[in-house]
Amino acid sequence: MASEASEDNKPGNPLHPRHPRHPRHPRRPRRLRARRPRTPRHLRRTATAVAAAAKAAAAPVVTAALRSRRLADPLLRRYRSHHIAPTAQLAHTPHPYWRSLGLVAVVLLGAWLGLLIVGNVRTPVGPMDTTMTLRPSLTGGTKINVSPLGALELRSHYAPIRLDVDVDQLDQERATALVDHPERIEGLQEEIASDVRSGTLGLALRSAVAVVLGATALGLAVYRRPRRALAAGGLALTLLAVSGGTALATWNPKSVLEPKFSGLLASAPSVVGNARSIVTDFDVYQQELARLVTNVSKLYETTSTLPTYQPDPTTTRVLHVSDIHLNPAAWRIIESLVDQYEIDVIIDSGDTMDHGTAAENGFLEPIPDLGAPYVWVRGNHDSATTQKAVEKLADDSRRAREKGGDANEVHVLDNGVPVDVAGLRLAGWGDPQFTPDRSVVPEGDPSEEKAGKALAVGLRAQKAAGTPVDIAVGHNPVLAEQADGLVPLALAGHTHQRDNKVLAQGTRLMVQGTTGGGGLRAVEGDEPQQVEASVLYLDRDKDRLQAWDEITLGGLGLSTAEVSRHLPEDVEPGSSPTPSPSGSR
Repeated sequence: MASEASEDNKPGNPLHPRHPRHPRHPRRPRRLRARRPRTPRHLRRTATAVAAAAKAAAAPVVTAALRSRRLADPLLRRYRSHHIAPTAQLAHTPHPYWRSLGLVAVVLLGAWLGLLIVGNVRTPVGPMDTTMTLRPSLTGGTKINVSPLGALELRSHYAPIRLDVDVDQLDQERATALVDHPERIEGLQEEIASDVRSGTLGLALRSAVAVVLGATALGLAVYRRPRRALAAGGLALTLLAVSGGTALATWNPKSVLEPKFSGLLASAPSVVGNARSIVTDFDVYQQELARLVTNVSKLYETTSTLPTYQPDPTTTRVLHVSDIHLNPAAWRIIESLVDQYEIDVIIDSGDTMDHGTAAENGFLEPIPDLGAPYVWVRGNHDSATTQKAVEKLADDSRRAREKGGDANEVHVLDNGVPVDVAGLRLAGWGDPQFTPDRSVVPEGDPSEEKAGKALAVGLRAQKAAGTPVDIAVGHNPVLAEQADGLVPLALAGHTHQRDNKVLAQGTRLMVQGTTGGGGLRAVEGDEPQQVEASVLYLDRDKDRLQAWDEITLGGLGLSTAEVSRHLPEDVEPGSSPTPSPSGSR
């Protein structure tokens, strides 16, 4: 105790009165502190009692909470072990709006990919094989692609989807059957409507499957959660259903009357004209021409004004046709003329097509079955693709004959290379220009003259070799005129106007009209173009022209026929020196 007292009395001890920190140090001022009011005793007792009562009342609740927490702790620890929340430094929770926009983007992209990969249906529509597809679009509508001619667009509906119809090819058998049986045109509208309904239904089902699969697959690849992926697929199906409903609600059946053309089809309104009048008039056209051609030989029996010249049975008979322009009735006319006049060879001076596309090549298939060898030269509406198709027919017919078939010969004249057919030596040059529509600027007569001079070089070479050419063939008369003095006869077309004249050096130039009546475009004018062809009679020994018959059939909707027989000036027709009379019916 003494030691403790001594320690307190040391000046270094803060408890010493002389220490600077001692409250009663003489040099330290005394701090005055306010005294806290003392709570009355009865209030303190009341507060204590209230606190005890509250604690007693809350005891069961606290006990239950602690017990629940002890039960929930294992589940919470297990959940946290499998769902580790990213820290603020590694990931940022996106705003709900951005998450929704991302989901919509995934749905749209996945649906588009699904439609692009598997969302198309191949279906026949009338005589055509087509492929139908749905495509995303801001304005909707229908687009019909006729490759490579171009496309036409219809404002058929307003929706975020567009119907694309690609015309793949023309069914030649069905088209030929339609031409051979014009009465079937009446049921064609119902058949096409049924085909379109069937194709559209199949396209709707296939498109629904395509958008759901596309959106679901892309959603699974992006989110890697099945629930999100299924949500994307469901949203895609909903959007497709809403788009289809919108298209159905805004459907405009009158849109076919106001199509928008592009590509080569931009000239279609001027070529096709009123579709209803074409179908109606073409029916009459087919019936009348078939009847007239079948009875054309009877015109000789009822005509007394024809010259007295009668062709010798050994005479070579040549049928000259030109400018068919995709008129299917022309094949029936040619076939009938071949049968009635016992034609030995058919010479076509070009423009068999309209645009020279591969889609038109099926039109050439009847050529080997017309009943006589067919010699063809390229026109300005016939392309290199057209010429290859005719050359393929020539190869196929040759192989068929080698196997014992009855296919007729098919020959292509070009580059002045001579061909021997039916005892005649023929040579020609394809048209150097390809101008299927007004979008191509023609090169004019200089290019035709250049090609004609090249043909003349070949004709001179044949003449010098002792194998002269009997007939030179070119599509444009300007080209054919360059053969003057090198052959006795030159044939041409192109102008759609028949002409016959003797050139300066003695070559007779015969320009044929249009055997196709200008094609279906013939209905555009007030006066339809006539169907024209000529039968040439050549002496088989000298291969000289003895006479020719000009056959003219009434154009679309007309029922007239005219046959005129003409003789060269150096052939005496008995008592009739002038070969101008004609017979008509």
